[in-house]
Amino acid sequence: MVRVLVTGAAGFIGFHLSQRLLAQGDTVIGLDNLNAYYDVSLKQDRLAQLENQPGFTFYKLDLANREGMAQLFAEQHFDLVVHLAAQAGVRYSLKNPYAYVDSNLVGFMTILEGCRHSDIRHLVFASSSSVYGANTKIPFSVQDNVDCPVSLYAASKKANELMAHAYSHLYGIPMTGLRFFTVYGPWYRPDMALFIFTKAILAGQPIDVFNYGRMQRDFTYIDDVIEGVVRVMDKIPQPQESGNLPQGQISKARYKLYNIGNNQPVELLRLIEVLETCLGQTATKNMLPMQPGDVPITYAEVDDLMQDVGFRPNTPIEAGVEQFVNWYRSYYHNC
Repeated sequence: MVRVLVTGAAGFIGFHLSQRLLAQGDTVIGLDNLNAYYDVSLKQDRLAQLENQPGFTFYKLDLANREGMAQLFAEQHFDLVVHLAAQAGVRYSLKNPYAYVDSNLVGFMTILEGCRHSDIRHLVFASSSSVYGANTKIPFSVQDNVDCPVSLYAASKKANELMAHAYSHLYGIPMTGLRFFTVYGPWYRPDMALFIFTKAILAGQPIDVFNYGRMQRDFTYIDDVIEGVVRVMDKIPQPQESGNLPQGQISKARYKLYNIGNNQPVELLRLIEVLETCLGQTATKNMLPMQPGDVPITYAEVDDLMQDVGFRPNTPIEAGVEQFVNWYRSYYHNC
């Protein structure tokens, strides 16, 4: 049994991870600021399921609160930290860039400082497939150079990786960054395409299909993501001469990166077809060009994940979308 700080515990991935850790007997200290980026009642309903379980303690706290975060680390004595809280959303970053500075940069610094002043065994933090930006080489590998982000959100996640490496190098803290690829499933975020499409189709409203449906995404089911996170938590990175850094770079830091993706891109039109089948309704499509900040494809290479922790995501889109639709109909009883 270990004491784990899970930031973003009321969020989509943080909620599922907290459920898994509690089920295996760990003590989970959940942190979230419950901001209004999307429906707060959904976050509160996730949180209500966690708060009824023994071993869970919740703190409503903003990552950018330096004093509050320092006090939390000083009082709680965590073994592991899984940092999932962030201001999410590529498109939202075009409208409210300062939210990403406050949460993803200042907030990540408070996590790093908390780990530096505590005896933390391992920091696992969320990065994103968006860091690959304008890369044209596929599948995306953690050994690729990622210096061409196409959104501020992506740039903030790349900055997190650099900050973490610097702290690991300077202070010897084991750190692992996870580049998540389009995670979906029950208790999904309302700002994501699958959720938006489902809500609109059931209401008989048209859906906006960007890049004329030709975009491809490596949709990754939530259970696969959680399995990957839990396995990585137990895989403490060791000092390495090169590790999985881009070619020509050398690092002796206790630092590692992994992609967590399904390793099988799906075209957006195919996702809509699967969703129509699960809903038993046909979508009216409003075909539109690519939006600023979007990329045409995401495709995860997961060889390192398989080699190091013996796991690769493998839930087919048909099974994952069906599980999401079942949850959606159950949660929103009027559907």
